[in-house]
Amino acid sequence: MKLKGHQIIIFGLARFDAPMESANYTMARLLARENEVYYIENPFTLRDFIRLRKTTDYQLRKAHFSLTGHSLIETGIPNLKVIIPPVLLSVNFLPETGLFRAALKFNEFLVRIKLKSILNTYKIRDYIFINSFNFHYPSLADGLTPKLKVYHCLGPVALPSHRRHEVVSEGILLKQSDVVICNSKRLYEEKKKQNPYCYFVANAADLGRSSKALSPDLPVHPAIDALKKPVIGYLGTIDQRINYDLLQKVILANPGKSFVLAGPVSRELVPEWFFTAGNVHFPGPIDYDDVPAVIKGFDVALIPFKKDEVSSSIFPLKLFEYMGAGKPVVATDFNPDLKEFTKGTVTFCENAGSFSEAICTALRTDDAGQRKTRVTIAAENTWENRIDDIADIIHYHLEQVIQP
Repeated sequence: MKLKGHQIIIFGLARFDAPMESANYTMARLLARENEVYYIENPFTLRDFIRLRKTTDYQLRKAHFSLTGHSLIETGIPNLKVIIPPVLLSVNFLPETGLFRAALKFNEFLVRIKLKSILNTYKIRDYIFINSFNFHYPSLADGLTPKLKVYHCLGPVALPSHRRHEVVSEGILLKQSDVVICNSKRLYEEKKKQNPYCYFVANAADLGRSSKALSPDLPVHPAIDALKKPVIGYLGTIDQRINYDLLQKVILANPGKSFVLAGPVSRELVPEWFFTAGNVHFPGPIDYDDVPAVIKGFDVALIPFKKDEVSSSIFPLKLFEYMGAGKPVVATDFNPDLKEFTKGTVTFCENAGSFSEAICTALRTDDAGQRKTRVTIAAENTWENRIDDIADIIHYHLEQVIQP
């Protein structure tokens, strides 16, 4: 990593203690190997406060919400500390008008007060500011004086609730940033039209975690171990990205197999049929530390996403997690970028028939040699390697800034 000895502030979309891995916090953790990093997590709004005030998430942060306070949460990771923003107004219900923009600027002003207090207290002067996909607050860096502003774009602005404001907000963020780093080629092609200093660096995986599934001493997670074999599994959020029509046809064509959809469920988005099918199982959210034990129980791992404008920009973290555990992967052909990185080891399918056939082929032909190949390819796609690439891009642009 060429980027060393800098102070870096990362404004992320994910909570630092989220149960599932996030690219936002992983970036913070790995940049802290050689730099002093402060991670600002996504602010609580008044709506969040009312909904979560009795939870452990709120209790952990309660002492750190002060507008002018400068307390930090220690992470146990050298050089990495967490900043908790003040509680903000709930404004997303407003239409995209001047009133909304004024309310948003007030929220950004509140976060900026807190951030300036911390900058002064800890003598953070010559710093890099990275917005890691928190397009909700595009102008937070206004009134601050970072030596470089970076936007890390981790996907399309996809959900209907986002489209009201965040397409506009992301446009502002793209124009104000000195550097933009995208995790898919399609995003790169789109965003470079708005900012010429745009780069493509793909997503990766925490191989140190997923490779634990290779250990003969690790037991399969009880929720998976209890199922009839073979187990065909998906691990992740069960939401609007999944092609439920295709998946239903695949399940109906394979009645003797157990299908697992492990992770938090957006029940309103999942057809009721899936909850009544005898060979479909929903273990629910999986603790971060239990992920290897769940993946270990899969005989074939799935990524059954829809093929549409949104998914063509998705580079799923789970791809290399599956491969790092040695598992055969069957996916829909939702993002053509993935073929380049998987080097023929993943089957990408156009329809339910080919998807079902690929599952059966994987069960029939998987062997130690193929598992070793998958692990080797996954090892080329670790977060350590990707963050080093991002750090080198930032280092290059810093050198351009300081040149006379």
